[in-house]
Amino acid sequence: MDKTFRIAPSILSANFAKLGQEIEDVITSGTDIVHFDVMDNHYVPNLTIGPLVCDAIRETAKKVGALIDVHLMVKPVDRIIPDFAKAGANIITFHPEASEHIDRSLAMVRDLGCKSGLVFNPATSLSYLDHVMDKVDMILLMSVNPGFGGQKFIPETLEKLKLARARIDAYYEKTGRQIWLEVDGGVNAANIAEIARAGADTFVAGSAIFGSPKDTDANRYNTVVAEMRASLATVK
Repeated sequence: MDKTFRIAPSILSANFAKLGQEIEDVITSGTDIVHFDVMDNHYVPNLTIGPLVCDAIRETAKKVGALIDVHLMVKPVDRIIPDFAKAGANIITFHPEASEHIDRSLAMVRDLGCKSGLVFNPATSLSYLDHVMDKVDMILLMSVNPGFGGQKFIPETLEKLKLARARIDAYYEKTGRQIWLEVDGGVNAANIAEIARAGADTFVAGSAIFGSPKDTDANRYNTVVAEMRASLATVK
């Protein structure tokens, strides 16, 4: 089974006045995925960015070889999925509470050519996965309550990660198909190894990365990303 670790900087914490350059810098610094947080001031108490911004960064992401991972914190979700698929998303994840028919929403994402995934808030049960694993390419566990950046990691997420990893491993043994396990919220160089040991393979980090630029770094974020990579290297 693939044991690759992927770091996904959340551009919600980037400098939007120079977003394209920020994406080039952070990916060239050694990260892998552009994490794109979409909030609607309805499902979550905040309002962020939409398909036009996704379309605007599409060529930059392609240039540096990064996937665009769109996390939809919107309700209802079906109306907006096609817009992000058209705007260049590679992965689209959504919350089960935001869909009236989860199986259909997952199928829609895939039919539009994207990888699909479900997102679980801290108190949301993993039981939503019971009958849709065949349509899921990514499972994202929120380690904070969604809506705002800069929150502290909720420790109980480690136990939930272990449960999700057990489901993924069992499914892999049965089918041979990989499902990524992503975690989002309060991830930093100090706790990323512990999070990886609990089962995560993909790590969203916003303020931990974009809040630590160094003008002496070739790409501004080399130092903080290297610290995360060094921590992950200790995970067996």
